[in-house]
Formats: sequence, structure tokens, C-alpha cells
Amino acid sequence: MTPAVHTPQGRRELWLFVLFALVVIGAGIGLRDPWPADEPRFALSAQQMVASGDWLIPHRGHEIYADKPPAFMAMQAAAFELTRNWRIAFLLPSLLAALGTLLLVYDLVRRLWDHRTGLYAGVALLCVFQFVYQAKRAQIDPTVTFFITLANYGLLRHFLLGPDWRAYWLGCFAAGLGVITKGVGVLALLLFVPYVFARSTHWNHVATTKGAAWRWAGGLATLLAAIALWLVPLALAVWLHPSSDYQAYLHDILFKQTAARYTDSWDHQQPPWYFVGVILSGWMPLWLTWFGTVPAWARALRARDARVLLPLAWAVLVIAFFSFPAGKRDMYIMPALPMVVLACAPYLPAIVERRWFRWLALAVLVALGALLAGAGVHAWSGHWKFANDLAAQRGFDGGGAALWGLFTALGAWLLVCAAWFRLARAARGLVAGLAGLWLLWGLWASPLLNDSSSARGLMRQAGAMIGADAQLALVGWKEQNLLLADRDVAEFGFVKPAHLQLGEAIRWQEQQPATRWIFILADAMAPCVDQTKARYVGHANRREWWLFRSDAVNESCRGGNVPAPQKNVDAEAE
Repeated sequence: MTPAVHTPQGRRELWLFVLFALVVIGAGIGLRDPWPADEPRFALSAQQMVASGDWLIPHRGHEIYADKPPAFMAMQAAAFELTRNWRIAFLLPSLLAALGTLLLVYDLVRRLWDHRTGLYAGVALLCVFQFVYQAKRAQIDPTVTFFITLANYGLLRHFLLGPDWRAYWLGCFAAGLGVITKGVGVLALLLFVPYVFARSTHWNHVATTKGAAWRWAGGLATLLAAIALWLVPLALAVWLHPSSDYQAYLHDILFKQTAARYTDSWDHQQPPWYFVGVILSGWMPLWLTWFGTVPAWARALRARDARVLLPLAWAVLVIAFFSFPAGKRDMYIMPALPMVVLACAPYLPAIVERRWFRWLALAVLVALGALLAGAGVHAWSGHWKFANDLAAQRGFDGGGAALWGLFTALGAWLLVCAAWFRLARAARGLVAGLAGLWLLWGLWASPLLNDSSSARGLMRQAGAMIGADAQLALVGWKEQNLLLADRDVAEFGFVKPAHLQLGEAIRWQEQQPATRWIFILADAMAPCVDQTKARYVGHANRREWWLFRSDAVNESCRGGNVPAPQKNVDAEAE
């Protein structure tokens, strides 16, 4: 068995890998604001936690936000308390979670095989497009992936390298942390299925884990203890404040957002085979190694090697779990990725030196480089209608020359890597190419796209149009509008129908008509707002936004008498 203590050279190599990962994933932090779809929602809730001191029940404006537990938003709030900079704080939990996941995969592979194989596994995971893309986003998935990977780490150390009851209890506790982060952390316990099978059929490398029943039951106790860290204070808060809103939140978060959402998904409808496409696109270039690992897996399974069976079978179970409901998103299967890398790990050092893999790696560099560079040059020429329309929608000056320059530079970098490393070192060229791609994206694209992607530019424009002394209200708003407003604003609910928001906003505006403006989604204006008297703010996040004062409100809607949209009436009639 590989010793647990690193050699000095091994420690240096590990620290270099960690530094490399930190640069690749961290590039761009501090250069942008939260971007939709989910980032502004979580950052807004975190910001309100800091402002209100209530870190237990997240809010979106004055309404309770019941779609997710508050753990991730609380992490962002804690990061702000440490850094005092929201542009850093909102991305810091994802960065740390990604680095933690890489280290867990490295260390588990090192223990199961050796240090060199562990480094190959870490680099392989760092090269996967979905992993780095999500790590550079402020969504919950990198954090829940870390907790699930930590749970798998503890369980596998016990199942394959044990008995190690502390690792087992740690794994169960981490699964509980995954539950209070997104609800799916309990999926880590599916690892018991292949473990029980392997142990009962006497597979190799399964540890002898005989022990008293209380030791096994301790896993359930630590799982529940982790969940209780949030659930007990929440239940106490609901008991002390028995309002209907708090009770509805407790019910929604425990039932609607867990079992009910899984069995009756109401959004992101996709076919059962959806994740096949996600793997082929998002898990590039890892799946290129499968031309070599799949035959190796077959040999390992015939040899009854539990080190391959357990992570691989668990990953298949997770992908199958998310394939059954109709609602799917690409990041749902991300927690399976580290365990797939672990199953690939012992074969990676040999595969990357194979001629067929080097040809595939070189082909990816050339094809992707040519595609990006070609698209950039074509868009730069001004003859591509799609590119011209995109530049206009984004509000780029000069037809989006800076954006097309980015695409050209990305493609050129990949082609340079292909020419420099050539076939003999194509695997290294692929790593260098992908690293440079993420560096350019973080350092160039983040500030370039920020104004239009985050609504920072839109809200700055709105503030300039009404003046520093005016008051502002939001109708039909999105989280990024409230998050990035340049002043305190009035809002009348988020999930409330827009016509009801508008009615309240008009009554608010009529109290001080000379100084109060309403910022409104274009689709929510009719039939109450005379567009000829309103002021157009701009286009952002695929929506049009306007400002108006009291004189733009039609006579029929004064006093907040706003009718429901006609289409709703028609739908009820049908």
C-alpha cells in the first residue's frame, strides 16, 4: 500500500499542481459581477443576509426565497465578511470547493494507487470543460460536488482501505452537509449498493470492516447531525415566529423542493437521453480516454477489482437517478464526474502516451482552434448577420470588435499549442491549450461582457437618467436589477404577478410624483403606460427595460387600478 507521507519531490509537485489549478480557476475573480441565470439570485440573498443579520432564511427582496437551502448563500456572505468585496466573495465558495474536490480526488487516487497516478487524475479533472466552467461560476453545484466527493472519499477510504471508522463517519457527515446545501448530498450513500454487492461476492480490495452495530449506526447519526445544523435552528425560528410565510418556507424547502421537485419536475424538460449529450460536450476531453479505459474497466471488473467497481457503479447510479425525471440541467450529473475520473485514474499514465490518444488530443486542439479563430475572423469582417445582431444586442461599440478579437485570440492560442507541442507531446499541448483558454476567458471576457451580462451597465444607465436625487422602484424585475441598482429601491414582490406589482408601484409613485420613477420590464407596461412619455433604458439579459414618471400613466390606471393581462382572462375562458 502507498505510504501516506509524501516525499519532498511529491510535495513540490502537489503544490505546483494546486498553484496551477488556482490560477486556471481563479483567473477573472474580481473582474465581473454576478451573471444570470442563478448567480444574481444567490448573491442578492447573501447580500441581504449581511445587511439584515438573518442568515437562516434567505430572501429575494422582501420575499422569502424558498427554492434552495441557505448554506451556499451563507458561504458567500461569510466570504464577504472576510474580503469586504462582493466581486470576490460571490465566487470564492466555488473556487475553494473546486480546489477541495481536486485535492480529494488526488489524495484518494494516491492512496489507492500512487502519487503519480493521483496527479494524473487531478490534471484530468482540471481539464474537463464542465468542471472548470462551473468552478468559475457562482452556482451551488461546485459546492455540493465537493461535499458529495468528500462523502465518497470518506466512504471509499473505509470500504477499500479500512477499516477506517473516522473516515466513514466523516463521509456520512459530509453527505449531510450536501443535503443542507442542495438536497442531493444523500446520493453519496448510494455507494453502499456496489459496496454491499462487492463485499457479499468477495471482490478484491474490499476492506474487512467488521464492527459493532453502533459503529455503522454512527454514520446515520453524523448524517443527521449535519442536517440538524440547519434544520434545528430553522424549526426553532418557525416556532418562535409562527407566521404563515415562515411555515410555508419550512414546508416548501422540506417537501416541494426535494421529493416533489424530483418526481414532478416543472422546468428544464429534457428527454431521458439528455445526459448523453452533456457528457459528449461537457466532459470533453475526458471521454477521449474511454477508448482505452473502457477495455481496461472490463478487464478490471473481470478481475473483480472493487477499486474500479465502486466509483464507476456509483457514477452510473447517479446519472440514472437524474435521468428518470423530466426536468434536467447539465450540471445535475457533475457530482458523478470526480468518481468517473477516479475510475479512469490507474490507466491515464499509459493512455496519454498512446499514439491514438495523442492524435485525438492534437485533433481537438486543431479543430477547436480553427473553429474559434475562424468564427472570430468571420465576425470581425462584418459579413456575419448573427454576429452583427449579437453585437448590437450586447451594445458593443465597433460591431463587437473586442469580442471577436477574443474569439480569434482563443483560437490562435489553441493552434499555437498544436504547432508547438505537435504529436509527440500532444497531451501536454491539450493541457496548455485548455489552461490558456480559461485564462483568456477569465481575464478578457469577464470585464468585456460584464456590463451587458450582469445588468451593471443597464442599472448605471438608469441611475444616470433619473439623477442622483430621484427615487426608484422596480416592476417585473430580475435579481440582477435589485442587486446592481445604484441606490436603495422600492420593490413590490418578485413572484407576485407584474400587474399587481405595477398597481402598487403606481400608488407609491403618486405619493411623490415629481421625484419617483418606475423601472419596468417592457412586457409589463401595457395597457397602463404611455410609451411615448416613457424613456427607454436599454436591452439586457434578452429583455427591454423602460423608465417612466407619473405623467406616463394612463388615466384608467391611476390609483393603481391595473387590470390583469388579457391573455390570462382568455386562458380562464377557455
